[in-house]
Amino acid sequence: MRTARISRKTKETDIAVAVALDGSGKAGIATGIGFLDHMLEQLARHSLIDIDVTAKGDLHIDQHHTAEDVGIALGQALREALGDRAGIARYGDVHLAMDEALTRCAVDVSGRPYLVWKVAFSRDKVGDFDTELFREFFQAFAQNGGLTLHIENLYGENNHHIAETCFKAVARALRAAVAIDPREGTRVPSTKGSLAG
Repeated sequence: MRTARISRKTKETDIAVAVALDGSGKAGIATGIGFLDHMLEQLARHSLIDIDVTAKGDLHIDQHHTAEDVGIALGQALREALGDRAGIARYGDVHLAMDEALTRCAVDVSGRPYLVWKVAFSRDKVGDFDTELFREFFQAFAQNGGLTLHIENLYGENNHHIAETCFKAVARALRAAVAIDPREGTRVPSTKGSLAG
């Protein structure tokens, strides 16, 4: 079973994450940030990765630490669940439409973290969530998950739709990339023989 549990506690946040890569997209999310919960539910549902996240953070200050640290813990859980990455497809890409918004995402589960973020919002907040924190979340997720992650919103007007297409696009690309490729067998999909970074 490709599963992992991560606990991360600092003076700013206390987070527990569990993932099952071969799940059905079940989500149990409680971060204290409603819009982030909604986005993480989308990430689980459309990746078919079971995700449980419980976070308690210093929301009396702002949402930054909680959003970033959830990204860190979720990335760490993904990395652990992937193990040596043997047999995975490794790559995934998708164009994801939601009404007027279109976002593309490409991912390489390479062990080498890198984020390309080409997403602009016309407002500072979606609901009560700071839009600048979307990048912080994905940066932390890519860095700790060992993902090369490219996210670009091609167009869109509604900020909620733009954000949601980002999470759904990442989910669908990740779903393809972490899937087991029966033709790979037990090989790591790299001519180096390793995806350790």
